[in-house]
Amino acid sequence: MQNSLKKLKKLKHLFQQNHSQPMNLFYKLSIIMGLVVVISNYLVQFPIQHFGLSEILTYGAFSYPITFLITDLANRAYGKLVARKIVYVGFTIGVLLTLFVSTNFSDTISIRIAVGSGVAFFIAQNLDVQIFDSLRKKRWYVAPLTSSILGSITDTFLFFSIAFYATGIPWVSLAFGDLAVKLFIALAMLIPFRLLIEKIKDFSDSASATRAKN
Repeated sequence: MQNSLKKLKKLKHLFQQNHSQPMNLFYKLSIIMGLVVVISNYLVQFPIQHFGLSEILTYGAFSYPITFLITDLANRAYGKLVARKIVYVGFTIGVLLTLFVSTNFSDTISIRIAVGSGVAFFIAQNLDVQIFDSLRKKRWYVAPLTSSILGSITDTFLFFSIAFYATGIPWVSLAFGDLAVKLFIALAMLIPFRLLIEKIKDFSDSASATRAKN
């Protein structure tokens, strides 16, 4: 009986050792995703008041592209199913926090920002996951760059049209300005993607080797 209990404890310890770190990474990426969405939804309400950019650019353009980096890293390291799960968890966290933290329910535009963000995020991120997966066998930069560009285009025009159409806010010029920054950042994000993917792959390979050994 004691031997059986010892074996069960050993198996439990091995399971926790092999699976806790990948799950921790999954939750960390999901939480970061949700927080970036909330921060971007808040910052998009503030046009940049310098250099005549107030009608073509908001601060949200600089933070939102991080969501595509997170999705692409997860997709490359763990596949599209895990990437989609991160999108769903991040979507839930982002929408809930946006509704309860930064949404003024007495302001129609604030509500539209929350709705537009949720719709645009869900569609664009799932599109990003699918495009990345279909291009994963190409050169390392093709999948993240193409999926981020097409995802950014989809997200930008869905969000700005839902949030600001017929409000008097120059949403078309803001959308183009926002998109220009996102496309530039999508290109710049290839650098952290290349650096981080090696660490994530090493981590994933190490976890797999430990499971195989045990």
